[in-house]
Amino acid sequence: MHSVDRHDPKTRHWVAEAIRRVEADAHRSCDTHLHVFPLPTRWGVNLYLKDESVHPTGSLKHRLARSLFLYGLANGWIGPSTTVVEASSGSTAVSEAYFARLVDLPFIAVMPASTSPEKISLIEFYGGKCHLVDDPGTIYEESRRLTAETGGHFMDQFTYAERATDWRGNNNIAESIFSQMEMEPHPEPTWIVVGAGTGGTSSTIGRYIRYRRYSTRLAVVDPEGSAFYPSWCSGDATVTAPGSGIEGIGRPRVEPSFLPTVIDRMIQVPDARSIAAMRWVREVTGRDVGGSTGTNVAAAVQILKEMREAGEQGSVVTLICDGGERYRGTYGDDAWLAERGLDIAPHLRELRSFLADD
Repeated sequence: MHSVDRHDPKTRHWVAEAIRRVEADAHRSCDTHLHVFPLPTRWGVNLYLKDESVHPTGSLKHRLARSLFLYGLANGWIGPSTTVVEASSGSTAVSEAYFARLVDLPFIAVMPASTSPEKISLIEFYGGKCHLVDDPGTIYEESRRLTAETGGHFMDQFTYAERATDWRGNNNIAESIFSQMEMEPHPEPTWIVVGAGTGGTSSTIGRYIRYRRYSTRLAVVDPEGSAFYPSWCSGDATVTAPGSGIEGIGRPRVEPSFLPTVIDRMIQVPDARSIAAMRWVREVTGRDVGGSTGTNVAAAVQILKEMREAGEQGSVVTLICDGGERYRGTYGDDAWLAERGLDIAPHLRELRSFLADD
């Protein structure tokens, strides 16, 4: 008989402690809030915003980063001296930098040079290093190069997002939504509306809906310039696009974590409308939200209009992905919008008229 024993008790002890620290973060965080968006009661339709901006790192990506770290640790890919590398447009990298610091590991974020300065500052605040590239399409290749150079681990959120999260439950975002809706007038949402960045959130929610046998439909929203929408419409997974102007959602290619078969409907939203909706949410609710939240809400309003026109009652749930403070110098800056030819005024007027419509 022959045998090779590679058991390393020191590494196993380190991994156990690292997992304890990551899971302790979840125990310290209460579930995120589900806010009621103010709509006239007589309409018979309700809109809810699940506020993912209250996570410790301020965005929906905190859930993903936690899952990716647990996945990498449990698979033996991350050890006591591993440099963690990620390709990101910002928010995932912020959250991963936080968890890397939590387990005392170096972290490198490979990001487009156009990433907002606010996000870059947050990554550096948590001890991460930012590696900026001029061409967003090169972030994967550059991430792999840096991983090989450092002997580290490439998290690769765009591949592993859909499999790192337990979609059957375990307090994932889908289970949380349905639990929080239990005492509402229409407890089983007619629609859940989410954006696609990695595809992980839509995959988790779509699978959970089917697994629990709900009749809820899933609408995925996509900004202009993203490959997801044209790919879903045509069925061609090789579609490419220029890339999104709304940070955190939309991609120039169809990512491996995007699962089109669990999606009931896709809605493409112009960038100007996303930014208008972002500002409109702040006007109506007092909550300062980011651009991807604006994309979500713009699509949710479209669905609510259709429900009213059809005489249908029910509820729609969407997400606050992150806070508007991360976009002060971009979507929140009128001069920045003007330089890019983004006219949000017509969209703002239309959104404001939505609540005035009897």
